Amino acid sequence: MARIAGVDLPKNKKIWIALTYIYGIGRSLSRVILNKAQVSPDKRTYELSDDEIRRIRETIEQDGIKVEGDLRREVNMNIKRLIDLGTYRGLRHKRG
Repeated sequence: MARIAGVDLPKNKKIWIALTYIYGIGRSLSRVILNKAQVSPDKRTYELSDDEIRRIRETIEQDGIKVEGDLRREVNMNIKRLIDLGTYRGLRHKRG
């Protein structure tokens, strides 16, 4: 089973869909990542070699794509900043 960015990818799905299980990667970004890593988007996750998984990981890291914990932290900090500034959007977040 492939593990990328701390997420176990489902092994029976096509890799371009499996990458969307990572927070911060959608369908279009997953295709861009796979093109840069030179991996076929139609391959199933269990068909990937260790080299292809490594290339996908390196592409995500080198392009500076924020995923999982880093992205969640940034979003929460942005919301906290809006609340601290007292903006209308921050007020709406505060009220829930």
